[in-house]
Amino acid sequence: MSQIFLFNKPYGVLSQFTDEGRWRGLAAYIDVPGVYAAGRLDADSEGLLLLTDDGVWQARIADPRFKLVKTYWVQVEGIPTDDALAALRAGVRYADFTTRPAQVRRIDAPDLPPREPPIRFRRDKPTSWLEIQIAEGRNRQVRRMTAHVGFPTLRLFRYAIGPATTESLAPGEWRRVSPEFLALPPLAAPSRPRPRAPSSSRKHR
Repeated sequence: MSQIFLFNKPYGVLSQFTDEGRWRGLAAYIDVPGVYAAGRLDADSEGLLLLTDDGVWQARIADPRFKLVKTYWVQVEGIPTDDALAALRAGVRYADFTTRPAQVRRIDAPDLPPREPPIRFRRDKPTSWLEIQIAEGRNRQVRRMTAHVGFPTLRLFRYAIGPATTESLAPGEWRRVSPEFLALPPLAAPSRPRPRAPSSSRKHR
């Protein structure tokens, strides 16, 4: 039977099992053989990462066609204006792609444990928090979005992927759920290829 794991990834941990440079791998926290990350979360980001031992589920979880909305809590430098929030909601245009419309709202600072190391602090620059929901996941997308509208991301925490959340999971903790928990359509075929291990990448730095 396929297994899916919810993991609350701490800062400084890669979405792969092997260490790389100064970043730790998942093996320091998860000792279940044969599972791999379904999607990615950058080493300098925190929060929910899904893992599975089933290659079909791995591909489906990461596929934006299945619209698993990802919810991020984002601490930004400055106080975003209404125009900046409207631009994020409408979709941000870059030279190589345009983001899909996002759900964005201001939120109070969430109850998260202190980050180690802490974010940089500037006495003359206030910070604020946004909740951003997207159904895609391009490389460093949320950070690029907030920077594009003039409010760089200082801390990024992924709270949810679809119905799965980090609720009751401390940083570094994980738990097992069934594929049905994610409310994805049932698989059309019984084929279960071995999941692919994510390739090492220096982009996490």
